[in-house]
This record gives sequence, structure tokens and C-alpha cells, in this order.
Amino acid sequence: MLNYYSKLSTEVYDLDKPVGSSFGDIEYYLERLKGTAGRILEPAVGTGRMMIPLLQAGFEVDGFDVSPEMLAKCRDNCRIRGLRPELFEERMESFTAGQKYGAIILPTGTFLLLHEREQSLQALHNFHQHLETGGRFIVDLYLPGNIELEKSSTRTWTLENGDTMTLESKKVEVDWVNQYTISHNRYEKWWDGKLIETELERFPMRWYGVAEFKLLLEQIGFTAITLSTDYRYRESPTGAGQCITFEAMK
Repeated sequence: MLNYYSKLSTEVYDLDKPVGSSFGDIEYYLERLKGTAGRILEPAVGTGRMMIPLLQAGFEVDGFDVSPEMLAKCRDNCRIRGLRPELFEERMESFTAGQKYGAIILPTGTFLLLHEREQSLQALHNFHQHLETGGRFIVDLYLPGNIELEKSSTRTWTLENGDTMTLESKKVEVDWVNQYTISHNRYEKWWDGKLIETELERFPMRWYGVAEFKLLLEQIGFTAITLSTDYRYRESPTGAGQCITFEAMK
């Protein structure tokens, strides 16, 4: 079973969530980052869906990712738009940058891919260390909705050259004590009715309680912590399945 975001996974991600596609998050982050002093860092930058609109808006943004395939696609997406950001391969819990940042951002629940608690804590400490005094950490989390084990879903995309991509996803494990789920994903590429490539992926996702995550941020040293829901600034969450954006200051 491969780690997440390998070759076919990257192709599907770029098809399903192309550069500039928004869930309301791009507009929200553009607004919240106004007036940021210093550079911005996006860990787990992916294919540049969020980074590129920020660069085009005039922000100075660096990015990294654990997936070399994602980084290669991000570089291509930047290059064809005449952009040359600083991109590097690293992990959230262990990266070292030669500078501090005015903001560090993690949209769309990417932080939850660190499903082991110690990794998550190491990453939060690392983010705090790499912020300038007065710098901001902005991160999206999701409250879990209904968790149905062994229920499969399949999605299909048709490529410009006529190839077909499919993704079958099935949740196979939930750890209620340690607060994470594991899904198994199967990516397939088809041409002329024949399977020409396949890829398996083990996909973990962690969850946090609202008060729990706020307490973690406070313990690490973050201050001025605010919550927003579904990209509506300072609106409190009301139920499962919502996107909660935490904003905190060093």
C-alpha cells in the first residue's frame, strides 16, 4: 500500500481541484492575509491550487510538500504562469527553513493528514518556531460527520487525450481513542477499455475537538486565537462536517 499523493493521486488531484478552484477558501485567505508583513509559507502545497492565486495577488509565498509528484506538478503549474516560487520537499513535523515567516497557512484540512498525535504536536511546534513575532498561523480543520466503514464511493474523470481516471475510496478503520480514520483508495487509468495503470493508497485523516485544538495552540504558545466556520469570519461551528478555520498569533 503506497503513501498518499503519488503519481496517479496527483493527476486526479489536479483534475478534481485545479489551480484556482475554490471552496470559498481562496477568497477567505486572500482577505485574511491582507497586510501580512513578510513571506508566507504553505506546507503541503500540493499542485499549487491555493499558492498560485496568492502569488498572482502579489504575495510572496514559499511552499513544500512530502510528495515529489505533487511538487513536480506544482512547479509545472507555476512555470506555465511565469511564476518561480521557492518550493522544496519536506515534512511538516521536521522541516527547517532558513528564515521566519509572516504567516503559515494550511487550508482544506491538510494538517489532518498527520494522524499520529506526536507528529501533529511536532508540526505545531515547528510552525510556531518558523513564525516571526506577530506572525499568524491559519489552519483549516474538519469535524467528522457520519463515519460509515466499508462503504465505497467511485468517481470518474475523462482526460483530454481520451484516457479515463477512476478513484474508488473505502473507509476501512476508525480509531475512536486516537481520533483518526483510515481509508483505502484505488486509482486506475484506462485507455480504450483497458486498464493501463493502477495505484493503491492508504489515506489517514485525524480529527480534533474544537476546545482540544484551541488548548493545544495555547500550550505551544500561540495567542489571539479565533475560530471561523465554513469561511465565514468568527462564525462559531454548530455541527459535524463543517470546516473550522483557526487563526492564531505568535
